[in-house]
Amino acid sequence: MPTTLIAGYKFRFYSSDRFEPPHMHIISAEKIAKIWLQPISVEYNRGYNPAELNRIVKLTEDHIETLQESWNAYFAR
Repeated sequence: MPTTLIAGYKFRFYSSDRFEPPHMHIISAEKIAKIWLQPISVEYNRGYNPAELNRIVKLTEDHIETLQESWNAYFAR
């Protein structure tokens, strides 16, 4: 599972995600959120408080090119 570490958060996706729109699962300890990349929006949040979730969205915005390139390279889009 391709993983990009950004500010202590694991941004990852799974091979089974192939048929979904581009997105990342953001994992830290027991917390996880799913963020769509086009447009950037939260699909779900399990455990992050509002400030953390806002930070994750901002990190996604700041690193969108890298995250999108990772998705596209893996799935050859």
